[in-house]
Amino acid sequence: MKGNRALVRMLYEAGVDTLFGLCGDTSLPFYEALAGFEHPIRHILTRDERSASFMADAYARFSGKVGVCEGPSGGGALFILPGLAEANQSSVSLVCITSDIDVGQRERGTLTELDQDALFRPVTTWTRTPTSGRELPWVVREAFRRAVSGRLGATHIGLPLTVQEADVLERDIYIDPCFSAYPAYRAAPEPESVKRAAELLAESRHPVIVAGAGVIRSGAWAELKVLAELLGCPVATSISGKGAIAETHPLSLGVIGSNGGLPFRHDFIHQADLVFFIGCHAGSVTTIKWTLPPDRKKKILQLDVDASRIGVNYRVKEGIVADAKLGIAALIEAVADRLGGSRAGKTDPHRIAEKRVAYMDSIDAFTSDAVPIRPERFVKELENALPEDALVIADPGTPTPYLAAYYRLPEAGRGFVAPRAHGALGYALPAVVGAHYAQPDKKVVGVMGDGSFAISAGELETISRLNIPVLLIVLSNACFGWVKAGQKATGSPFFGVDFSAIDHAAVARAFRMKGIRVENPSALRSALENGIRSPRPVLIDVVIQPLHEAKAPVSKWIA
Repeated sequence: MKGNRALVRMLYEAGVDTLFGLCGDTSLPFYEALAGFEHPIRHILTRDERSASFMADAYARFSGKVGVCEGPSGGGALFILPGLAEANQSSVSLVCITSDIDVGQRERGTLTELDQDALFRPVTTWTRTPTSGRELPWVVREAFRRAVSGRLGATHIGLPLTVQEADVLERDIYIDPCFSAYPAYRAAPEPESVKRAAELLAESRHPVIVAGAGVIRSGAWAELKVLAELLGCPVATSISGKGAIAETHPLSLGVIGSNGGLPFRHDFIHQADLVFFIGCHAGSVTTIKWTLPPDRKKKILQLDVDASRIGVNYRVKEGIVADAKLGIAALIEAVADRLGGSRAGKTDPHRIAEKRVAYMDSIDAFTSDAVPIRPERFVKELENALPEDALVIADPGTPTPYLAAYYRLPEAGRGFVAPRAHGALGYALPAVVGAHYAQPDKKVVGVMGDGSFAISAGELETISRLNIPVLLIVLSNACFGWVKAGQKATGSPFFGVDFSAIDHAAVARAFRMKGIRVENPSALRSALENGIRSPRPVLIDVVIQPLHEAKAPVSKWIA
């Protein structure tokens, strides 16, 4: 069997049902094999390689399976990099395949020649370009294995034309199906670490859990809920950990940190005597540059699957190296034993509710009829309109702080995604495609600023061509709002941040999509309801108050 067909067969055996990518001449044999394979793999043709990688990233996050993207050599390999960097830093299981020139034509000035392994090494957990048909099956197996093992992340396969056309032995064409989903292997905690952590939790008076994306990747939200209820312990989350607990749960605080964190939530952290980070790296945004809490002022526990992350940013009293699901389950057993079968009731949930209600009632913008539309009013209308199981994707910039702070996820699990590793603008518009194919029965909503929209607008054609019933919402304020707000906060002049106002609804209609423009808050509800009900893609252009004029829930613009 030739290498091109061997690769497609291995993708199928690895459980790949959807492949996101863009064609190129070095990919011709690969595409020939995809077209002729007896068990078709759905190929989503994108308009930009970066979009393909963002789609694969979102597919992986929402499906629990490996996301796979592909692109051609040269410029295609260069353009696909941003999505790999975002996925890898966010511990998202993704495999990227880029075709390449003939091995024998290297270092001869061949068109599109690049050292692909050197290019991808800094933004992946592993990259390899096989040089023979014999090497190809091992490279494919290793790419999938590494993507779903340990810390999780992005991997890369270079695919030279000569390897696509080389012979591969039938006996070598196999892959373990367990590499199709993450985590493939779960690391159990060391019993003594669990015992010591359980004692510290039981002895604490005012503990707080801070849950990160590791809880969601592990599927550990049910265990987290049990542990929180056993202790009577409030649960805050990072932005990426949003969904680790239902935000309507009485013990849920919501997102904390400089981007979307609220003062009443931070008060619980400051008043705690113990803070337990679970699947959370305690990075600069979540901890407001390590002041929430200040180092050495609280007892710190940390549970992470990656041993190298334990104690990086805080002096840790006890660290547990384990998969979140197994680690929390072990803690539940140890804490229950320590408590003698009773519940600790360390925090009265009514106190959390009172603090939340008092703070939210102080914000008039939730009901404001002012024009331009206040972002708070938009979030409230969106929350009221969405079905409980909707999937929401937020671009960095204007959408993230408001949705992180005020949009309450009614269900635990992966219901919200924002690209937090590198803050890649242009993520949400293509990501809705990946989310749709991950969970086609759910309504997918992408919320973006107009700066982000322009970066990925070509994917409107993809969405329209495939008639994907997603809802796109553009928050329009004719500027790169986050940077402009940062310039104001630092006393700098506004420079290089303003651009022309665009009728994004008209742009959508040019791509044969339904476009709705909303300039008055009274029209928000009907527009949102129409977009949610529509069996076809819809774009709503919401003219909104810019960040530099708003009271955004942001405590540090340069995080």
